Parts: sequence; C-alpha cells; structure tokens
Amino acid sequence: MLQNINPFQQPVHTGFNAESTAQEVINGISLTGKTAVITGGYAGIGLETTKALVSAGATVIIPARDIEKARQNLAGIENIELEKMDLMDPDSIDALSERFIASGRKLDLLINNAGIMWVPLRRDSRGIESQLATNYLGQFHLTAKLWPALKKAENARVISVSSYGHQMAPFDFEDPNFENRDYQTLLGYGQSKTACNLFATALDEMGKKFNIRAYSLHPGSVYGTDLGREEPIDLYIQMGTHDIDGKIKPEVEARLKTVPQGAATTVWCATSPALQNIGGVYCENCDIAEIDLGQIKHRYDEPSTIRGVQPYSIDLENAQRLWKLSEEMLGFTFDAE
Repeated sequence: MLQNINPFQQPVHTGFNAESTAQEVINGISLTGKTAVITGGYAGIGLETTKALVSAGATVIIPARDIEKARQNLAGIENIELEKMDLMDPDSIDALSERFIASGRKLDLLINNAGIMWVPLRRDSRGIESQLATNYLGQFHLTAKLWPALKKAENARVISVSSYGHQMAPFDFEDPNFENRDYQTLLGYGQSKTACNLFATALDEMGKKFNIRAYSLHPGSVYGTDLGREEPIDLYIQMGTHDIDGKIKPEVEARLKTVPQGAATTVWCATSPALQNIGGVYCENCDIAEIDLGQIKHRYDEPSTIRGVQPYSIDLENAQRLWKLSEEMLGFTFDAE
C-alpha cells in the first residue's frame, strides 16, 4: 500500500516539539542575502513567519490582497516589500511573477502560506471553487511562474502550509469543483489541503535535480489566527471544542498553540539543516510527520492528537495525476525543467 510513498516520511527526532516557537527554531541560522516570498505574510502565522525570517537577515516579499491591512500589520518591520496580489485572480499572479522575474533576483524561499477555511460555496471567475483556487491552485500557479527565480537560487525551498484538515477528504479527481455533488465546506477545505500535500510530493520529485526541495506541513491547532472568521459555530460545538454559547472551552484553549508556536514548523521546513538532503515530506511539530495508518486516535478537543498524514495525500502517483489536472484547470504547462 505504501509503495508510492517517500521512504523519508517518518520522524527524525529533531529536538523541537509542539511547544517550540518560530524564533527558537531559527535561532543561530543566518538568512543574510536570502530572498523569501510569503503569501499572507501579514497576518496570523504568516506574519510570525515574516518576523522570524527578517530577524535572521532575509528580505521578505509579501503578496497581499489587502495592501492597507498589510501595511498596518507590518509597520516597523524592516526588509520587507509589499506587492498587490490575489490568489483567486490569475492575472495578478502573473503580474507579480513577471515583475519579480524581470528584476533578475533569485528566490531562495517561497512560502505558500495564505489560505481560507469555513467558507460557503463560492467560485472564481473561472468557475473554480474558492478553497481549491486559493489554497492550492493559486500556489501551483505562483510557484510555476516563479520557477526560473527558484532555479537561480541553486538551493531553494518551497513550503506549502497545509493542514491536518487534509484528513477530512482525499482529492476528488472526478468532481473537484462540486459541480455534481453537494458542497460541504470541510470537504472543500480537506480536498484543497490534500492537494497541497500532493503538490509538495510532485514538486520535490521534479525540483530536486535543481536543488529545489518542497515540503508541506500542518502548523498545529493554533489560537488567534484569522482562519476561522467565517466559521459556523455549530460545527465547533459539535466537535466538542466550544460551549453552547459558541465560546471556546478554556481547557481546549489552554492546549492550543500560540501563533509563534504555529509558525514554528513553517520556519523549520524553510531553514532546518536537518532537511538538507530530504524533501517531499509532510511535517508537523517541527519534525517529519508519522504516517497515519489508523493507529492514531484523534480527538478534536485534544489538539495534541490532531496529527499524522494520510497516505493518499503523499502518494506520488496521485501527485503526478493532480499535477496534470492542475495544468488543465489553469490552462498552462508548469515546465519544471
């Protein structure tokens, strides 16, 4: 069953854990002279990721849909550049990418962090379901267009911020846009995050000959981000994390990660020497995740059990199939040569 699974998909016991913070992970690492692009790098764990990389000497470019909000949130942080971009608008992705490529700069780190969750059925101008468009196809598009700059770096990493939510749904190759099945927001979210994992799997396979390595990750169950701004409280009550008034239970909140802890695995994937010769893996808690074959008992009111990676989301055959479908949906070929 695991014949198409990366043999490196197993914990390496890094010394970090679920309580480690982004600053702890990056301590002692220099990114002087390095350039990073972080989508959504102005809010939540994206903002914390930006702060960590800047503190280590990187220049960080932040594509933002809401430039004014980004400017306010990033006030006082040096070595950042703001760019207008909307992941649901392919023209804006092309425009940003063209500007970057024209600048002649190399790109050392591409962190596909931006994402949405809990949204009702929405479609972009192409008819693509919004979670799939934002959480996955937008990052596929951006990575493809920035590929020449990643190759120029000669030792680049591409990070896809995925989620334990990938366990909610495999990728539906027959009906990815909910045209012939009832829309359920968590199925849409789960499918989009499974796609993130598969993208990292295929991208690493294609990129490693250029020393471009790819990773996907679960940041953990994090308190204090914008991700749940459209959340239906009834679902949280049903999962046992909130009381009947819609307030998070104190004992659950106490076990959730802080935002600095939530950004730690992203920063670890982007900078850790432990991954120098390893790619195409799904990570969590600043380590490579354990494959979930049914041995992990999950409870939503116990965040530490929300872990593990489903084999269907890191299967190379699935990943290559999704790559081809993504090219068809976007109308261009991602030439990774």
